[in-house]
Amino acid sequence: MQKLKKILQSNCLYYFLFFFLIFFNIIFTIINKKSTDISNNISNKMVGKVVDYTIEEDKKVIILLGTDKILVNYYGDESFDYGDVIQVKGLIYEPSNNTIPNSFNYKKYLNNKNIFYIMKSSDIKMISKNSNILYKLKSIIIKRINKIDTTGYIKTFILGDKSSLSNYKNYQDLGVSHLFAISGMHIGLFSFFILKVFRRYKFKTIVLDLFLLIYGFIILFPASILRTIVFLFLKQINDKYNINVSNIKILFITAFILIVLNYKIIYDISFIYSFVCVFGLLYSDYNFDNKLISLLYSSFIAFLFSLPVNLFFFYKINVGSIIFNIIYIPFISFIIYPLSLLSFIIPFFNNILSFLVILLEYMTILFSKLSFLNIHISFNYLCIFIYYILLLFIVYNNFKCLFLLLFFLFLVKFSWLFIVDYSIYFFDVGQGDSQLIISPHNNDVVMIDTGGNINNKEFHVSNNIINFLYSKNINVISFLIITHGDYDHMGEAIYLVENFRVEKVIFNCGEFNDLEKELIKVLNKKRIPYYSCIKELNINNNKLYFLQTKEYDNENDNSNVIYTELNGYKFMFMGDASITTEKEILDKYNLSNIDILKVGHHGSKTSSGKEFINEINPKYSIISVGKNNRYGHPNKEALENLKHSKIYRTDQDGSIMFKIKNNKLQIETCSP
Repeated sequence: MQKLKKILQSNCLYYFLFFFLIFFNIIFTIINKKSTDISNNISNKMVGKVVDYTIEEDKKVIILLGTDKILVNYYGDESFDYGDVIQVKGLIYEPSNNTIPNSFNYKKYLNNKNIFYIMKSSDIKMISKNSNILYKLKSIIIKRINKIDTTGYIKTFILGDKSSLSNYKNYQDLGVSHLFAISGMHIGLFSFFILKVFRRYKFKTIVLDLFLLIYGFIILFPASILRTIVFLFLKQINDKYNINVSNIKILFITAFILIVLNYKIIYDISFIYSFVCVFGLLYSDYNFDNKLISLLYSSFIAFLFSLPVNLFFFYKINVGSIIFNIIYIPFISFIIYPLSLLSFIIPFFNNILSFLVILLEYMTILFSKLSFLNIHISFNYLCIFIYYILLLFIVYNNFKCLFLLLFFLFLVKFSWLFIVDYSIYFFDVGQGDSQLIISPHNNDVVMIDTGGNINNKEFHVSNNIINFLYSKNINVISFLIITHGDYDHMGEAIYLVENFRVEKVIFNCGEFNDLEKELIKVLNKKRIPYYSCIKELNINNNKLYFLQTKEYDNENDNSNVIYTELNGYKFMFMGDASITTEKEILDKYNLSNIDILKVGHHGSKTSSGKEFINEINPKYSIISVGKNNRYGHPNKEALENLKHSKIYRTDQDGSIMFKIKNNKLQIETCSP
């Protein structure tokens, strides 16, 4: 036992474990990239146990555990419950990667949960009903929550399900969303109450451990709860046998155990948040007599240690979050959270909870209007490494060199000053158009069209584009050019203008349609200048030439057609211009050997005429088109006309990126 104590107390052990984990993670990431690939044995029929499901508007999303784990989108009326064994039939497919750079990758998210396939099903057959008491308990708890929860906060604090929180994005913007994730703080309060109730009994710790295991099973052991449970068990062993290992070392052993058991947990954001914040609080442990100062200090430390995580995944921080946490932590932890638990037991308290939630959300809306507190910075792995080295040094020296950290953040924030390349992006926005031109040093950022899904106006692809802009440390769109007033080209314009800073908007020739008039109302309200039917635009010592200035009686023929040369490379953006417009351009201009052509009207048969394509002779042709679209785009005739160029399609290649570096063209795709 003494030898074990010495080993556990030795710093050398933890250095070894640290480097072992790095090596372990690299090796398993390489050899187990798709460790449970079931492509060889998967069929359109599967039998498995329902381990979890959620109800959405038109479907039930089921996590089915059989030989492998699969996500099932079920469209039907067959009833089932947790723990039931069912047979499902349907179409099986792989989830897609993100097709806009630096946006949420749903495929990677599922793969990290060992889910590699999705099934679309309307056929379920019951094999056997659940007989497991834990699943029955889970079902009872969830049904009770669904019956009494009118605010969404009971579901959030008991099940960790934040889908019913309408204000959750505002909580994220304020930097207080961590308070709504089930974490060590919540488990600590649970544990406090349980130990108080059983304080007279010797088996109180056994009751606590059993409760935590059952609770973890019910909510499917999220990473933050696993960390808390394992840490608590190890701490109990440490205290019982007087091993005298520090809490930081226990935390490190906890991480080691969890990563060895499931190396993919390292990619779980809640796991990362949980460990960096707890490590920060343990590493910078100070005792203050004043509780307010202690709370302020804890909030400050959590902010500093979680900052790189926010900047790496979300590209933004709220500098007011330190103060906001001082307000929200006691209000949520000691009022909203206990009331949510109490309301679950005694529904009468739900009325009090509802009233306090109204106050909380009203306060949150007011704070959210302080948008100037949000600062957008993008971090990569090197930035994270340097930041934490500086932070550990600064905390060790009692914050005497805090200015070093601020200086480093300043350098990263303005790193775009060192960018000397042009970057041109053709975004995958489904059946629509959206392109972006970024000039050297981000002097001018030009967006041509925004895309827009008329079949699902609730889904805003602009969120992904905005995140991409922030990931490039871009805070302003200098010019938003609307090629014409069709929804698939400008449907996202109002949302973009309301959620991102746009300096000027350019419209095409012709009368404004209803959609354009709606956008103009917003522009007038926000005092954003707009222009129409212009001939040229200056960007970073280059010009964008608008070739179509004649007025027609339809939007497509009135499309802005834009030509520009960037570092000697010729670009043409055709909007939805038809063969009629193409003939007019051939008559007016001498154009040849275009390097990059954004093909007109998604490659339809009404555009990309043979005479026009032969004359401009594009080297690369970009077709912005939706996957399996109902229009049959791109048309075979258009593809035949473009056959002498290298064709990229957003439905097949995702977003396409051109970078002009050292006067050479580099091409990348963000494939599905």
